[in-house]
Amino acid sequence: MENVLLIVHLLLALALIGVVLLQRNEGGLGSMGGGGGGAISGRAAATALGKLTWYLAAAFICTSIALTVFAASNSAGTSVIDRLGDAPIESGADAPILPGMEGGSLLPPSADDAPLVPSAD
Repeated sequence: MENVLLIVHLLLALALIGVVLLQRNEGGLGSMGGGGGGAISGRAAATALGKLTWYLAAAFICTSIALTVFAASNSAGTSVIDRLGDAPIESGADAPILPGMEGGSLLPPSADDAPLVPSAD
C-alpha cells in the first residue's frame, strides 16, 4: 500500500510541476514590463489550469500526510539511538597496528624520546 501511495505521490509531484510551468506569467515579480492587469487586478484567475493546480496541490498534500502517517506507524516507537545499542561492539584486537604505534600514541616523539646519535669525534 505504501509503495502505491508513494508512486501516486511522485506522479502528483511531476504533474504539479508540469501544470505550474504551463501557466502564463501574469506580470508579477517575474516581469519587468508595465501593464495594469495581472495579479494586482481584482479579476480572479479561474482558468482550467488554475483549478487543476489547486486540485493537484490538495492531492499532493493529502498523499504527503498519508505517507507521514504510514511512516509513523511503522516506526513503532523505536529511536535511532535504540537501534545503535543493538549493534555489536568491535573489539580492538583485530585492529592492525600501524608503523610507529608500538607505544600506543600518535603524537610525535618528544625531545626525550629521540634516539641518541653518536657524534663523529
